[in-house]
Amino acid sequence: MRRILVLAAALAAMLAAAPAFAADKLTVLLDWYVNPDHVPLVIAKEDGYFAKQGLDVDLVVASDAAAPAKLVAAGKADVAISYQPDLMLMVKEGVPVVRFGTLIDSPLNCLIALKDGPVKSLADLKGKTIGNSVTTFQEAYLNAILGTVGLSAKDVNVVNLNYNLIPPLLAGQVDAILDGYRNVELIQLEDQGHPAQAWFPEQNGVPGYDELIYVAAADKVNSDPRLPRFLAALKEATAFIEAHPDQALATFLKAHSDLDNELTKKQYAATLPYFAKDPGELDQGRYLGFASFLKANGLIDTVPPLASFAVQLPAQ
Repeated sequence: MRRILVLAAALAAMLAAAPAFAADKLTVLLDWYVNPDHVPLVIAKEDGYFAKQGLDVDLVVASDAAAPAKLVAAGKADVAISYQPDLMLMVKEGVPVVRFGTLIDSPLNCLIALKDGPVKSLADLKGKTIGNSVTTFQEAYLNAILGTVGLSAKDVNVVNLNYNLIPPLLAGQVDAILDGYRNVELIQLEDQGHPAQAWFPEQNGVPGYDELIYVAAADKVNSDPRLPRFLAALKEATAFIEAHPDQALATFLKAHSDLDNELTKKQYAATLPYFAKDPGELDQGRYLGFASFLKANGLIDTVPPLASFAVQLPAQ
């Protein structure tokens, strides 16, 4: 018995003296500045879910939403947050990235008009001016949304506001805005004392899609052992957020004190329903359906094989 105790003590001393295994580094490029959309990532990092999976994750802020996925394709980072619609255009352009996970599993984009403005219904948009941020998918979205009331994008005037959506709407320079997010601009208008109404694309002719997704390089997505662990950590973090939303918000605001204000809290509450509960799950029919919508609107030439742009990795 004494010999066993001595050996046990020696083994414990050896383990204590041995260096700890280093966690695997993983660089994630965010789609934009840190905001409530990113809460699952921040919780996974701050509360140790990434560390539990043996990952040391570096969250890097991007000031250009178009850059992260292309940087991942070029091998400059491991993971990027992107958008399902943009992914399809990148596939068309030959950018070698593949979706392997989802952050926000619903569209956030919506059509917004002020409640005290001239637009009370979609039919009221005929002859009106709509402002947008970019000019890629908007005609397709408008044709689908307006098509529900017998109109099309040709029945409205569209102007590019270059992401400056709210001031022109408040100034009456446009009658409605497209590309405003239901958890950002819609909440911001309410917070500023300008209640607005919104029409959601997925409820008005546009197939549902994932707003925010995780992409990795096509030649690594199925072989990188860090990626399933990354998703497992996010699934745990999202479950914690759902069970303890106030505690999660407190952790998020502690990590990003510059965002500790009432507007952020309201935007966080509006974002909670849209976090993907199982980030790795892939709805194949939904992805192919949205690709078919883009093809029908001339935005892509063909619907590529699903595995060429979206995969579901084995669970960790």
